Amino acid sequence: MKDIILKAENISKQYRLGQVGTGTLSHDLNRWWHQIRGKEDPYLKIGETNDRSTKGTSDYVWALQDINFEVERGEVLGIIGKNGAGKSTLLKILSKVTAPTTGSIKFGGRVASLLEVGTGFHGEMTGRENIFLNGAILGMTKKEIASKLDEIIEFSGCERYIDTPVKRYSSGMTVRLAFAVAAFLEPEILVIDEVLAVGDAEFQKKAIGKMQDISRQGGRTVLFVSHNMAAVKSLCTRGIVMENGMVKFDGGIEKAINEYISIDQLSRDTYPKKFDEISPVFGNSHVRLKRVDIISTLNEAFYTIKEELLIKINFSIFIDIDNFNLAINFKSFTDDTVVFSQITPVKFCIKGNYISELIIPANFLNNKMYCIDLHFVSNNVSLLTISNIVNLELIDFREGINYYGEWAGYVRPNLKFDFISKIS
Repeated sequence: MKDIILKAENISKQYRLGQVGTGTLSHDLNRWWHQIRGKEDPYLKIGETNDRSTKGTSDYVWALQDINFEVERGEVLGIIGKNGAGKSTLLKILSKVTAPTTGSIKFGGRVASLLEVGTGFHGEMTGRENIFLNGAILGMTKKEIASKLDEIIEFSGCERYIDTPVKRYSSGMTVRLAFAVAAFLEPEILVIDEVLAVGDAEFQKKAIGKMQDISRQGGRTVLFVSHNMAAVKSLCTRGIVMENGMVKFDGGIEKAINEYISIDQLSRDTYPKKFDEISPVFGNSHVRLKRVDIISTLNEAFYTIKEELLIKINFSIFIDIDNFNLAINFKSFTDDTVVFSQITPVKFCIKGNYISELIIPANFLNNKMYCIDLHFVSNNVSLLTISNIVNLELIDFREGINYYGEWAGYVRPNLKFDFISKIS
């Protein structure tokens, strides 16, 4: 049988746009009159979907609508979606920071939350005092907190400042200490909302490793919200994709990330297909990128995995450069490097206008979305780096029936792989 530690049933949250409260005395009286007669709040029947792309006509908006899900003990659940999708509102309700307008949540243990930098910390108190304060809020005894104190301080890396008031901490130090408190004081459910992005790369890696340990070995449950798809993919076993305050997808983390990418349409909204659509032109006193084109050999409207593609990079150099090098980096939308290629280094390159060309063979990259970074280098020193300058979406038009589902991975070369000859 499933060991359900958290169950959300028909969770909805309505907000009134503008001022706090219903807004008028007549509305408040109307609500009160319905309440004493045991009738439903009349304002639950109005309100619009939480869609930032439309202006809307109602003064009420549903930040969340009919959210239902269950979380098993020891599960690591990733909650992903665009800004304004309702992720943080959901976590605030799960953390009991705010109450839902409708619905209920059933918990099977203590909940520790890390929603914002400094949440639950008192600025005038020292780091050590805040550890005991947070432990007491979680319902732990002073003896239990003291037994974990050394581990918390060591993990946070704030030992030198532990007896200094938290108001003097940097945001990164505050997050380090807050995460260490939440992780080591052993709540059954740990809720984390994007706040780890404040920490440096070393701490993020350390924190993700700790969350993996407490879920796999400690049997505790983690709810993790992040826009870092690489972190979500490495940490979570299941994903919920939210859109306009509703659950769009609930399932395996790989499919959840793909669903999020298709909803968010990062490639269309953020990275155009041709660089010359971007303004202003990128460059500095050494080099300037003028244009990037991806030329299709079969069809200009889209690119398929079965065609050879030509990438043309048009740029200008304003000074004579020794040991010039141009590198191109193909990344996934989780920022994983897929293919890295560079031109043969030029020992001496005089100023002028140049075009470099890269050919992507047919049947080499899989049918995915890719971002492209460009690096202009001299003597192993960067002259200009431009990230996410252009995107490449490859489509696979298969013939016949695909018996094996989606192809895994990013690289898909046509390697020579023959049927085994009969030997007896």
